[in-house]
Amino acid sequence: MEIKIQSIHFDATEQLKAFIEKKVSKLGKSYEDIHNVEVQLKVVKPATSLNKETSITVMVPGQRIFVEKVCDTFEEGIDLCVDSLKVQLVKFKEKQRNN
Repeated sequence: MEIKIQSIHFDATEQLKAFIEKKVSKLGKSYEDIHNVEVQLKVVKPATSLNKETSITVMVPGQRIFVEKVCDTFEEGIDLCVDSLKVQLVKFKEKQRNN
């Protein structure tokens, strides 16, 4: 699984990148055949709260699964996105089994 991290309007720290890779790599347990994952981090309005926009796109065979969350911190956003993606990947896996 290839993980691509893109930070818009700021530079992501190595600590944040390591956190993202650790969390996103756990998606492999929910669905084994993930081709690549794109993580996009964006600071929307620097002076306000809830200004960290996190979006994750997961490429699986024949499907593109996308989740986007806006939170106070990127870590919180990553946690919420990964939790949401786990649910979507399990549903996708069940659909494939039924077909």
